[in-house]
Amino acid sequence: MRLLNYQYRGIDRTTDVLSFPQEEKFSLKKIKPMQEIILGDIVISVPKAKKQAKENGLTFYEEIKRLLIHGVLHLIGYDHEKSNKDFKRMQKITKKIINQLEDI
Repeated sequence: MRLLNYQYRGIDRTTDVLSFPQEEKFSLKKIKPMQEIILGDIVISVPKAKKQAKENGLTFYEEIKRLLIHGVLHLIGYDHEKSNKDFKRMQKITKKIINQLEDI
């Protein structure tokens, strides 16, 4: 994961999740209802997820779910590294999706 993070982002440290979009510019507005699309790839570090689950008081499954949602949000254009406002918005959306998934 550290190598991927360095190779694709120029950051020489490990990370918990990386997203690789299929297209550079993605727009939800261009997607039709029930249209199948490939957003891209998401890579999750299992060791990092296990560690973070313990640190955050979550189960491993809950942490994987959180990281997967985070990765998908990146694939559809969200970027928490742009500003603190974007960071908070991503956190809010992630919590909302997690809460909705609890019923499933």
